[in-house]
Amino acid sequence: MRVCIVYDHLYPQTIGGAERWLRDLALRLAAAGHAVTYLTMRHWEAGNEPSLPGVRVVGVVPARDVYSDARRTLGPPLRFGVGVAWHLLRHGREYDVVHAGSFPYFSLVGAALARRRGGYPLEVEWYEVWTRRYWRRYAGPLVGTIGWLVQRGCVRLPHRAYCFSRLTARQLVAEGYRGEPLVLPGIYAGSAVAAVNGVDPALVVYAGRHVREKRLDALLAGLHWARGRRPDLRLDLYGDGPDRARIESLAGELSLRESVRFLGRRPEQEVESAFARAACLATASEREGYGLVVVEAAAHGTPSVVVAGPENAATELVQENVNGAVAADPSPEQIGSALLRVVDAGPALRTSTSQWFAATADSLRLDRSLEVVLQSYAS
Repeated sequence: MRVCIVYDHLYPQTIGGAERWLRDLALRLAAAGHAVTYLTMRHWEAGNEPSLPGVRVVGVVPARDVYSDARRTLGPPLRFGVGVAWHLLRHGREYDVVHAGSFPYFSLVGAALARRRGGYPLEVEWYEVWTRRYWRRYAGPLVGTIGWLVQRGCVRLPHRAYCFSRLTARQLVAEGYRGEPLVLPGIYAGSAVAAVNGVDPALVVYAGRHVREKRLDALLAGLHWARGRRPDLRLDLYGDGPDRARIESLAGELSLRESVRFLGRRPEQEVESAFARAACLATASEREGYGLVVVEAAAHGTPSVVVAGPENAATELVQENVNGAVAADPSPEQIGSALLRVVDAGPALRTSTSQWFAATADSLRLDRSLEVVLQSYAS
């Protein structure tokens, strides 16, 4: 089949669960003999173009400033949407299916507008669906309401919808999707990893974007609270983003400069090694469409700390005292207590986490989701 994947980010030029899944999906489709094109923004310099074996990567527009003050800007998604529409108007008939990420919506609108001429079915990945309340909190009353209306219009476009969590599927139907979303089993592309002997019993690891909705400020405040009871705790932060300078400043204000390291973007192998060494993975994110890092950490026997919330599907992957802990809210006391529960549990919880991964791994693997996607394409 001739498949066109559409998303404005591409791993590892940018770091996130959505782009990792679509990168892996593209590679698996290509390895199975399908012709794959990946439309994205140009997050790279000339002469340093990405190379995905068997995949044609097309940067339709330059990325420029995707974030401003840790929030998505409007210009780049609009330009990307126009670029996607223009590409598919010219080349849409060359594809048997167009598989698009939903957010930030304008590319989805572009693919839908070009569909009549291209004649392709439209498959859409819904990583998250935001409520009207969250939109208004994220972008303000006016812009948030407009964003919610645009999302609602995209939900109602004719397409086949995929989700990675029951939470997102329920929200999609509540926002007006006319059909039953396909909930994909999982997106983990690796396998179980043998336990290592060099686990650091005081090391907490975070890996992801440095943007406001990840609430790294709450994570640092929770670490500060926990260090009042266990002073040896340390935090390694992997990734980058527009909120990094603010968080570095906060680390100084909380007297955490000696116990928090900002390691930036690092190779996948180095992040995997950090997962294996850590006493736990921690994220205070207020919204997640899935929570891939929880699964990746569990593959190494490393438990996770997440924060409960109406927009956070990562809590579906964490069972208290089985493979981690769930903080009831983002307060320093709740996050700090969850960190201490996991770190103090020591090897017993690591053993339990490995057992949880072994019992659920088959249902979490990318191959299972790929089977569902291919069956959907064929139908």
